[in-house]
Amino acid sequence: MGRNIYLILILLLGIFVFSSCSSPENAEESSSDSKNDYEQITPEKAKELMDSEENYIILDVRTDEEYNAGHIKGALLIPDYEIKEKASSMLTDKDQLILVYCRSGRRSKNVSKDLAELGYTNVKEFGGIIDWTYGTVTE
Repeated sequence: MGRNIYLILILLLGIFVFSSCSSPENAEESSSDSKNDYEQITPEKAKELMDSEENYIILDVRTDEEYNAGHIKGALLIPDYEIKEKASSMLTDKDQLILVYCRSGRRSKNVSKDLAELGYTNVKEFGGIIDWTYGTVTE
């Protein structure tokens, strides 16, 4: 009898483990073609896109003070804490290429996720300006 209980417990544990791995919610989150995705790229890839594309926005999500101290030429400033309020009025084309950066990469990842959740379809996050080796301006 003890052996039967042991086998039933193993069977139930197996069912629990396999069912939690294949739930629809997990499958949706791990899907690479999910609508709530953005792409993380390197600063080198971002520079390549800036040099080869024409219709894009470079989005700086740092503070005014950080932006004024030095930013990528042509970058649009929308601080991370203002993105949800200002995105629709300042980023009007939801299919436009948007290249997002901050100081180190944390805020740009959060903003990129927010933009994807707001329906932006071509968001590419390339980390922080501390890794940008192509020069900055202080317009």
